[in-house]
Amino acid sequence: MSRQHHAMSRRRSIPVPIGHVVIGGDAPIVVQSMTNTDTADAEATAAQAAALARAGSELVRITVDREESAAAVPHIRESLDRQGLSVPLVGDFHYNGHRLLTKYPACADALAKYRINPGNVGFREKRDTQFATMIEVALKHDRPVRIGVNWGSLDQDLLTRLMDENSRAREPKDSSAIIHEALIVSALESAARAESLGMGRDKIVLSCKVSDVQSLISVYRGLAARGDYALHLGLTEAGMGSKGIVASTAALAVLLQQGIGDTIRISLTPEPGGDRTREVIVAQEILQTMGLRAFVPLVSACPGCGRTTSTVFQELADSIQTHVRERMPVWRERYEGVETMSLAVMGCIVNGPGESKHADIGISLPGTGEEPSAPVFIDGAKTVTLRGPRIAEEFQAIVETYVATRYKPRTSELLSAPSAAAVR
Repeated sequence: MSRQHHAMSRRRSIPVPIGHVVIGGDAPIVVQSMTNTDTADAEATAAQAAALARAGSELVRITVDREESAAAVPHIRESLDRQGLSVPLVGDFHYNGHRLLTKYPACADALAKYRINPGNVGFREKRDTQFATMIEVALKHDRPVRIGVNWGSLDQDLLTRLMDENSRAREPKDSSAIIHEALIVSALESAARAESLGMGRDKIVLSCKVSDVQSLISVYRGLAARGDYALHLGLTEAGMGSKGIVASTAALAVLLQQGIGDTIRISLTPEPGGDRTREVIVAQEILQTMGLRAFVPLVSACPGCGRTTSTVFQELADSIQTHVRERMPVWRERYEGVETMSLAVMGCIVNGPGESKHADIGISLPGTGEEPSAPVFIDGAKTVTLRGPRIAEEFQAIVETYVATRYKPRTSELLSAPSAAAVR
């Protein structure tokens, strides 16, 4: 009964290895995140990078903005390695990356990828020289680069050139179309420059970040149509809370449905004191609800109505979702395919039994005026009816039993399990 993850036709891009992770080609779409600690504080940055990795971030980007940050990068890498976390680190450089990578070779070596912003890698006569220096360092250390254009720091010389050309055209386009074109041209011209310096296409990832949903869709459609580079998706400055989540989902879902995108990052403004790992969870949920990847069992729950005046089903849905996320690290190590499991927690007889039958495991709680009983469905068949004050605990136990019996143990678990003779 596990949900089927329908294969969508993806744009064919050149695969780019980044440490043990591959972006593009036939590889799954990769989830990326970024720390917001001061990178010079190696301990705090390593702690946040570790939290992001444990939450499921497959690449973690860190700011490298000054010498103290560059000096801290090797220590951050060492700290993660000591914790058994091999997540690749991506260095985010602006203005002075050429100097930091040259002066701190240990930083250049500890990073798995460098992010270069064509809009501020250098200005005027220094632009080409400083860009070339960063590419040369990447070649020396055999590292890929992401050429990341952002409309907040767009190359003004390029934009002026395109605006001038447009003003002389017989049928000039509006300014927004020229800005979109400038983003695409900046990325492609920079990629061509990197290739002319000896970098292969299997070492180049492109991105064009904007904060407007329709602009992002337009730019990436144009970028995807004009090259086979691997593409990193993200709505920059998406915002806080539900606004940021909705805007990012609206933009990325359209592009992913069209087969565009090889790695994604959800750029959420964290709530005061909020958890940075939220952006990782949102990215995973986008990919999983679209059927593109599976990360953790999903819990379906009804929205509630006048038939469900009790909050029991809401509390149960929340407790089950929390239980699943907390148990997933253990389940992932022990069982194959458990991330595809689906659960349903429903609040009344109208849709409860039907939805529960569609899930791997479902429970239909009593609504207002209904008999105080909760039938449980496993693989489409009713198996037991729960009653009383311990429904949540009993349902969690059923879920645990289902996982242990339904999913194949991983080889390491089989090898470490005691023999039948030893048990006797």
